[in-house]
Amino acid sequence: MSTFFEKLKETKLVKGAVYALVGALSYPGLTLVNRLQINGMDHLQKLPKKNVLFVSNHQTYFADVITFLHIFCAVSWRKKNGLGVPYYLLWPFTRVKYVAAEETMKSSFISKLFTLAGALTVKRTWRADGTEVRRNLDPSDTRKIERALQNNWVITFPQGTTKPFAPGRKGTAFIIKQHRPIVIPVVISGFWRAFNKKGLKFKKKGSLLSVTFKEPLNIDYNDTSEKILEQVMDAIEQSKKFMLKSKHHLMSAIDK
Repeated sequence: MSTFFEKLKETKLVKGAVYALVGALSYPGLTLVNRLQINGMDHLQKLPKKNVLFVSNHQTYFADVITFLHIFCAVSWRKKNGLGVPYYLLWPFTRVKYVAAEETMKSSFISKLFTLAGALTVKRTWRADGTEVRRNLDPSDTRKIERALQNNWVITFPQGTTKPFAPGRKGTAFIIKQHRPIVIPVVISGFWRAFNKKGLKFKKKGSLLSVTFKEPLNIDYNDTSEKILEQVMDAIEQSKKFMLKSKHHLMSAIDK
């Protein structure tokens, strides 16, 4: 019976219904209550429908991913300069998976519902039950992501936390090195200002939300995991050299 439900939740019917519901509820908050600016949508136009890995910085648990899903659906309807009217929710692009912390996705009814939108739940390497810990990478989590890449676009947050400039996890580099996906760096900003940490409640209305998709990374897959991770962290502007350029900490302190 559990296998039946596992297969059922992967159907386009179920995922499409979840996308439509979540999309309809979130669209006003992204485009009317706040302002959404999308750059680089042209980089998504000719991507294959599988083995594409989006690597991004992370600012809220859910608002970041929800925004990505909106954009991917809009691109599948050949939109190039923004979301526009969300008729794309009538037939959404559902071949998307996203990496999420297991404990987060079990924390509430809404998070459990959103798991149906394509969550790949993994054990955090940095936290467990609200306590800071350091785990080694779980091989089963890596296999989940590798299997997902075979038929989907996958969104991952190399830092595994919403804390800015946290170090990246080597697991991301390992997956890139082993599976050789097309890697699209994404830089987001403004979400931490507009939403609470979960990304489900407004914190400051009228904020500018920015999502920038960069060109695919030119990766030497034979390079070391350390160098690949360094390249990724530079691309998503979360490496040490970007730390001093950022106003995030200052603006966060002012907002509080």
